[in-house]
Amino acid sequence: MKPVVWIFALSAAFHPLAAQPDPGRNTDHPTPELVARLKSGPPLPYAVDPAWPQLPKGYNFGECSGVDVDKQGNVWVFNRGHWPVMEFDRHGKLLQAWTQDTFPVKVAHGLRIGPDGSIWCVDVDGHVIFKMSPEGRVLMVLGARQGTPGNNDSEDGFNRPTNVAFRANGNFYVSDGYVNSRVVEFTPDGYYVRRWGTKGTGDGEFNLVHDVQVDTRGRVYVADRNNERVQVFDDTGKFLAKWTGIGAPWGLYYAPKEEALYMCDGRYDRIVKLNLEGQVLGVLSSYGKAPGKLDYAHSISMDPADGSLYTVEIKTWRVQKWVRK
Repeated sequence: MKPVVWIFALSAAFHPLAAQPDPGRNTDHPTPELVARLKSGPPLPYAVDPAWPQLPKGYNFGECSGVDVDKQGNVWVFNRGHWPVMEFDRHGKLLQAWTQDTFPVKVAHGLRIGPDGSIWCVDVDGHVIFKMSPEGRVLMVLGARQGTPGNNDSEDGFNRPTNVAFRANGNFYVSDGYVNSRVVEFTPDGYYVRRWGTKGTGDGEFNLVHDVQVDTRGRVYVADRNNERVQVFDDTGKFLAKWTGIGAPWGLYYAPKEEALYMCDGRYDRIVKLNLEGQVLGVLSSYGKAPGKLDYAHSISMDPADGSLYTVEIKTWRVQKWVRK
């Protein structure tokens, strides 16, 4: 019997059901002391609108990952719930929602409005980028087959991409991403142009390329999330500058009227306004669950008509509208 017992015990030790339970994670938000070490500035003159948006009965977001505002002032939200894409007017009324049945993304991430009004949605776990019409029709799919990753040298594939940004000439950049460590440029029709970046901590190297933006001079701003810096490049990928000590950039929005960059910092739970030299002009909010607080702020956008900001959060499953005081 002893050999039988020993074999049974050995089998149980390697059986999946006998695996040790997940020990869980420690407190995930930083202490006030850590936040106080970051570069800071005066409070930004914004207040949250707690009544925005108004969801119909039975509707909820999932984890909210992407947001942008179109030329009509309508707000598009990308989330990980049953309705991955929702469009609201600036007053918070739901205009339309696309379901997982008609738009089956694996995991929602970044969303941007193209110059022609198209809706660009990044499926991070699907390794693809969708160009959609405002009516919800697929216009282009960029990447390999949904669910198939590409490596860092691929010209037609991504590995957990995050967002897109548009050049004045119609070309666009893809921030790629969680596994790959690069920025990739394409023509409006989806043809490869160039790429730059590798994994690392040096200039022009990245550790989680989480967002990308372009200013009116063609300079490219890259959210180097885990290195906790923004890197700046010319339009061909030549390194120009890096901004450190500002927090962890998760989402970026370029405001041309202000010649400023708004950054949502998902680690330190704040919104930061920066000039184009990387100096902090102001900060907004802190960690919390209540309206007006932040927890894993993932992306940010602005309504140019009135300067209102919109942020989306992962942990709280919400989008918040911030109104100028």
